[in-house]
Parts: sequence; C-alpha cells; structure tokens
Amino acid sequence: MQNKAKRYPGESKWKGLLYLLPALLLYLIFTFLPILETIRSSFFQAESLYGARSFVWFQNYVKLFQDSQFLSALRNNLVFIFFYSFLPISFGLFLASFLARVRVPGMRLFRTLYFIPQVLSMVVVGVMWRWMYDPNIGPINVFLRWLGLDQLAQAWLGSFTFALPAVGMAAAWVQYGFCMVLFLSGIQRIPEELYEATSLDGANAFRQFWHVTLPGLMPELSVALMTTIIAALRVFDLVFAMTKGAPGGSTEVTGLLIYRWAFELNNHSYAATMATVLTLIILLISLVIRRVFKQSEKGAL
Repeated sequence: MQNKAKRYPGESKWKGLLYLLPALLLYLIFTFLPILETIRSSFFQAESLYGARSFVWFQNYVKLFQDSQFLSALRNNLVFIFFYSFLPISFGLFLASFLARVRVPGMRLFRTLYFIPQVLSMVVVGVMWRWMYDPNIGPINVFLRWLGLDQLAQAWLGSFTFALPAVGMAAAWVQYGFCMVLFLSGIQRIPEELYEATSLDGANAFRQFWHVTLPGLMPELSVALMTTIIAALRVFDLVFAMTKGAPGGSTEVTGLLIYRWAFELNNHSYAATMATVLTLIILLISLVIRRVFKQSEKGAL
C-alpha cells in the first residue's frame, strides 16, 4: 500500500510547485534558454554575435565533420579519457581497497591530503604543473639531471610526443582523490559479513576484491566513470593554462576550439555547432554508461 502525502482541505496540489518556481525560473533563464539558443545558432551563418544571420540548414555540421582540426581535437579528448578516467579509477580502486582494509596511524590525514587536488582550481593546477615541467628549473628535469639522466630531461610541454601525456598526468593527479574518496564511501557500506564469509571459504584478498568489493561498488563506479569521462570531453581550463593547444595543435581539444572560434575568430555559429555536437556526444556516452551499469546491476540480482 502506497503512502500518499497528506493534503489539508482546500490546499492546492500546485502549492508545492510554487516553492520550486524561483529555482525553475533561474534554470530556464540561465541554462535551458542558452542551450536552445546554441542549438538554434548552429543552423545559421553569422559574421558576428549580433550581426545579420542567414539560415544554412546543416551546412555547419557538414563542414564540421570534414574539419580535420576538429576531428584531431576530438581525438585528443578521447585520449584524455585514459588520463581523466581509466588511470584515476584504477588507482583509486586499489588505494581505496588498501585504505579500507589497513589501519595505520595518520590515515585520515593522508586521505585529506590526497583529496586536496580535487578542490584546487584547474588554472592553479595548470600553472603548478607547467612549473614542474619547466625544462630549466622544473623539479622533474632537475631530478633527472641529479640522477645523471640528462638525456631524458627535455621540454615536456614543447614535445609533440610528450605534451599530451604530460597534460594528461596533471589531469589524472586531480582526479585520483575524487575516485578514492568516492570508492572509500562505497566500501564502507558493504557488509563486513560478506568479507568474513568469503574469508572462511578460503578466498584471498584478490578474490575478495573481485567477488565482493567490485560488485558492491557498481553504483560508485558508474558515477566515477560518467563524471571523469565528461570532464575529459569538456576539458578547457587545464589545457589553456598549460599549453593553449601547443605545440602545433598536439594538445588541442574541442573546448579550446570552441573558445577560439567564438571569441577570437568571431564565428559564433560554427562555435555553436561544435558545442552542440560535443553536448550530444556527452549525452550519448552518459546514456550508454547508465544503461550498461543498469544491466550489470540487474544481472547481479
């Protein structure tokens, strides 16, 4: 039998919506309407934001998918998924499992310090890591020279080979703490009896992780995967602070292209087309992840 909310005589059923109206209006004005305007702008061609427009149907989209610069930037975004998502999730799972089973002095302080990168501004992170990669005074090259490995010291952010992974490692450093704290909270709600039962059956630490911890963390894994993949696809500030897409576009991402087309080249229609396509890609990936994890949870029941 379902419990229905009690409503007093004469009380309107729409009264509750009145309390939500201010928030709904703010969402409509500052989120929903700009999204609709961005989609609408992608079907026009305009020289400036407030200039004359001409309706061009899907020409901007045809041009976009023939644009090698956009496709290269999108490919870089997909590479960033490895650094934003797979590395932090893998290491976060390992670290959370370790911290949940081992009790050592100062563990709370360690958890707090490990989470600090997550609360820093990405611009601050970018400036800090740019200094670390500095070819002359950066700690990485200084340490390599101290070890006598001068041949390995180089201009990391100026290398066509290492610039993208270098930025990616800075992103991974930020995401580790988020994944670890998320998985730690998930492990704490897994019943201790499950670990005791598998231990009595002779299961070692790896089997306990595979058969108890991992299935129990499916909701947290879904959130971590979706959040970090979205962060990889919409990255802008970190790349802008560290490389601005250099060298030679090897670290160019779609967010940076949208910024340049909108505010440097003043082609807002083409920028809106990029933003619309990127949004659709993010929505599609989010729906796929949600569906996959829903199916896995059903299979586990």
